[in-house]
Amino acid sequence: MPELHRCPWAETPDVLMQAYHDTEWGVPCHDESRLFEMLILEGAQAGLSWSCVLHKRENYRAAFDSFNVQKVAAYDGEKIAALLQNPGIIRNKLKIAAAVTNAQCALKLPGGLGNFLWNYAGGVPVVGGWARQEDMPVNTPLSDRISRDMKKLGFKFVGSTIIYSYLQAVGIVNDHIHCCAFKATSEKLDKTALWR
Repeated sequence: MPELHRCPWAETPDVLMQAYHDTEWGVPCHDESRLFEMLILEGAQAGLSWSCVLHKRENYRAAFDSFNVQKVAAYDGEKIAALLQNPGIIRNKLKIAAAVTNAQCALKLPGGLGNFLWNYAGGVPVVGGWARQEDMPVNTPLSDRISRDMKKLGFKFVGSTIIYSYLQAVGIVNDHIHCCAFKATSEKLDKTALWR
C-alpha cells in the first residue's frame, strides 16, 4: 500500500489535526453554522496555534450553543462574563466580544455568510497551485478585499491573514499542496454532508 502524503503541517501524530486536514480543510462549505463556527475559531486562533484551538473545539461548541448565530448574537453581559470564566475556551475578552459582534453582523448579511463569502470566489473554490507549503502565502488580494469589506460591515478579528486561513478552512480556497493525497478529494466533498 502506498504511503499517504498529507500537507506538511498535518504530518503530525496529532489525530485531531490529521482528521481536520483529511476531512475539512479545503473542502467547500456552505453550511451557515459551520461557516460561523470557523470564523469564530479562526479569530480565536490569533496569536495561538491551530492545534490549541482545535483541541478546544468541542468546548467551544458547548459554550457557544453549537454556534447558533441567532443565539450568539443575543448574548448579553451576563453570558459574556460566564464565558470569561469558562476554562474550556480561550478566555480573551476581546475575542469573546468579537464572536457576539460577528454573529450580529452575520445576521445582517443578505443570504448569510455563505452567500456573502462565495460571491467573492464566483461560487467556485480557488485552487492553489503550490508545490511546497513554504510557497503558500499568508494572505492574498482576495483575503485583503474580504477583510476590508468585513471590517467595514463591523466584523472583528478579520484581518487579512485570519481571513485567508478562514478561506482555506471552509474550502473557498483549496491550498492542499500538489503531492497531498487529499487535494483532489477535497474538491469533490461538501462539508455539509460531513458535519451537519
